[in-house]
Amino acid sequence: MFLKGRVNMARVLSVNISEKKGVIKHPIEKGYFEVEHGLVGDAHAGKWHRQVSLLGKESIDKMKSLGIDGFCTGKFAENITTEGIDLFKLPVGTKLKIGETLMEVTQIGKECHVGCQIRTLVGDCIMPREGIFTRVLEAGWIKPGDKIEVVRER
Repeated sequence: MFLKGRVNMARVLSVNISEKKGVIKHPIEKGYFEVEHGLVGDAHAGKWHRQVSLLGKESIDKMKSLGIDGFCTGKFAENITTEGIDLFKLPVGTKLKIGETLMEVTQIGKECHVGCQIRTLVGDCIMPREGIFTRVLEAGWIKPGDKIEVVRER
């Protein structure tokens, strides 16, 4: 099961942005996501398969359970922090309605890049195992509190 609890419980906790790759992102009030680009103003945006990164609060809590404090939204360089959905269990090709947008899951996890601030600070990072990446199919705004809906699974 991809959604935890009731179907309407999956939601956006935070929208996060950075002007430079490989650094912690900071939360913003809302973000505009362009088709085949990603979050406007974010360093990771562009015409490729990893336009938007997502990570669940549940994954962040796993790092906190190791006794490491200070983790909050954006600290793993994710564009969207979610709650109530097992992101890393979604198959590639799954479509997600998030806020006004429609996105398609393109990759689960990734190889951790050299110089990752989280791995350097704590010796581990959950993003390479449980973060997911999407491309934007329909543009629109996303803000904290927006519902996340699985539209279609492959």
